[in-house]
Amino acid sequence: MTIKIIIADDQTLMRDGLQTIVQLEDDMTVMATAENGSEAYKLVRQHSPDLVLMDIRMPVMDGIESTRLIRQHFPNTLVLVLTTFADDEYIVDAMVSGACGFLLKDMPGDKLLQAIRDAVKGEMMMPAPIAAKLAKRISSLSERQSPRLQAARDGQPSSSRGKNHVDGVRFTEREKTVIALMIEGRTNRDIAGKLFMSEGTVKNYISTIYDKIGTNDRTQAVLLLKESLY
Repeated sequence: MTIKIIIADDQTLMRDGLQTIVQLEDDMTVMATAENGSEAYKLVRQHSPDLVLMDIRMPVMDGIESTRLIRQHFPNTLVLVLTTFADDEYIVDAMVSGACGFLLKDMPGDKLLQAIRDAVKGEMMMPAPIAAKLAKRISSLSERQSPRLQAARDGQPSSSRGKNHVDGVRFTEREKTVIALMIEGRTNRDIAGKLFMSEGTVKNYISTIYDKIGTNDRTQAVLLLKESLY
């Protein structure tokens, strides 16, 4: 199987460099390159690639919005986000938009190629430095509060206040990892596979998370958890 790829980056040197690396592989081919997210979306519609290497910061349309549109309209196309340490504030946005992982722009070429192959096999790609930053963002669940959530609680009867919120809640490191995968839209089976545990164990973790934030509805839980990251 030949992996069909589109590269989206506004820096010519980065685009050309990635294209050269990918084209040297027998099992990969670059269908086209894009200078911005809008071009990337149009090229996906035209070529139906297996995967897009997507920069985050681009003119016209950034990588986050392009990822969201691609995953919405072309769900069979995966998106790997190209990021630098300075881009960590966009990690959660990219996950929620449907990115299957993140690649650091300064990673060795052989590791980048293997990451592409792993992503196509269904693996979520997240280098350790990025995973650490994501965990840090999720830990803010216990420290920051969404104004919308506060307004919602203000409209509840006093007996209900304090429920359905996540400010002040403490999560274990494993719970934070499960939360990150839930926000990404992973099923219990997916999460079990990623974390090498049984589906029953995953259900127990999620049940505990539900209890902590005061809901047993997965969609509502994801919205509450996502909102409270900001």
